[in-house]
Amino acid sequence: MSRGNHRFVVLAVAMVGLVAVGYLAYTGFRLPSAPTLPPAPAAGAGKEVARPAPPGAFPMAVETARVQASELAVDATAVGSLRSNESVVLRPEIAGRIASINFKDGVAVSKGALLVALDNATQAAELDQAKAALALAQANQQRTQDLFAKKFVSGQALDNTQAALKVQEAALALAQARLDKTRIRAPFSGVLGIRNVSVGDYVKEGQELINIEDIGTLKVDFRLPESYLAQLSPGQPLEVSSDALPGQVFAAVLEAINPLVEASGRAISLRAQLSNSERKLRPGMFVRVRLIFDRRDKVLLIPEQALVPDSKAPYVYRVVDGQAQRVPIKTGLRRNAQVEVVEGLSAGDEIVTAGQLKLRDGAPVRSLGAGAPAAAPASDGKAAAAAGSGK
Repeated sequence: MSRGNHRFVVLAVAMVGLVAVGYLAYTGFRLPSAPTLPPAPAAGAGKEVARPAPPGAFPMAVETARVQASELAVDATAVGSLRSNESVVLRPEIAGRIASINFKDGVAVSKGALLVALDNATQAAELDQAKAALALAQANQQRTQDLFAKKFVSGQALDNTQAALKVQEAALALAQARLDKTRIRAPFSGVLGIRNVSVGDYVKEGQELINIEDIGTLKVDFRLPESYLAQLSPGQPLEVSSDALPGQVFAAVLEAINPLVEASGRAISLRAQLSNSERKLRPGMFVRVRLIFDRRDKVLLIPEQALVPDSKAPYVYRVVDGQAQRVPIKTGLRRNAQVEVVEGLSAGDEIVTAGQLKLRDGAPVRSLGAGAPAAAPASDGKAAAAAGSGK
């Protein structure tokens, strides 16, 4: 055998040996598969095995409520601010030194009450001078008139004395007006604020002294979208409430409608009048306004959570003889978690309010709260027309 053939045989034998060793190693170290165990005998062999109950065999627990016929107000809500019926900051028309202050801060005053007096020595002297000049002019006029009657003076002389008399009368009125400007009085009955000056201060023309507010009647300023314009008219009733006085509602009346609609927000500015005889409210307060357009009786209302939306029409599940009955309905207005039912239900019907998402038409149900009345509609909900299906 040649040397080349001998080398080929050795390599072939070596390759066969390596393959054999690898196969033995693979089969020797491979984990044995788990033996297949026979199925365990069922409990109670020889007896019929119980099968699970089909779906719907047991009543599903749900919460329910009764459809109620209640009064529903068609209204709109907004936020507004309170303003004084009359409000002014008193300022002197002339400069001068304060001689006296005749009020206490925060007290009620009547119209015409003297509040601040300026030093009026100069004005009083001017008034006395004007009075003396007027007396002289009156005497001259009377004397000239007597002489004119005796034809001792001309008619021009009489005219001159009459003109001089009128000039002195005007001078007296001017001096009296200057003196009156040193006395600052209340222009109307109201409540004073907090003064910013003291006795002895020299004040300039137009300097702020004290504010006075008529708060016996308040104005309510608020705005509504222009879509309400056709429903607005002066004299409509309003309800006003404040977060500072929880639980209290104050009656007001719509007083004025601004003829100009704001172009920026497409809103209408409105003003109402509110009686504040007990002075519980103050100007500048934030308030919530409810404008009532109409009140409707015997409106069917259901809780909003009972409504199941659908592409065709919303529906609810009505409980009839222990079974859930799917009932399409037509809705109307919404009021703070309450929905008006226009068609589909009657007063006293029992409807599912919780658990209806797992129900189907005809499924047996067990009520956890059968006959529970629906929550009363809130009186301050927003007017949101939801007529038709699903709105």
